[in-house]
Amino acid sequence: MAKKTEDEKVFGLECPVCHSTLWIDPMTKKIVKSEKAKKKTGSLDDLLMKEKERKGEFDRKFEATAELEKEKKKKAQEKFLKAFDNIDSNEEQ
Repeated sequence: MAKKTEDEKVFGLECPVCHSTLWIDPMTKKIVKSEKAKKKTGSLDDLLMKEKERKGEFDRKFEATAELEKEKKKKAQEKFLKAFDNIDSNEEQ
């Protein structure tokens, strides 16, 4: 994103990744000035809240996975018993 200054000869470009700004002279094609992006400082409360949300999401995923495994085990057990009953009924005939 180009930014114009009061001096129309020099323009600024903002890096989309780090949000630093480079001021470039189009005549010489050299960097006249560079400004690092200001880092956002989060409060300790914000960091603790994010960690709590991340932990809650992890716990939810773990419980969902455990429940899915229980259901898979139950279905496998039902199929085993059904196959076992089929073997018993085939032997009786």
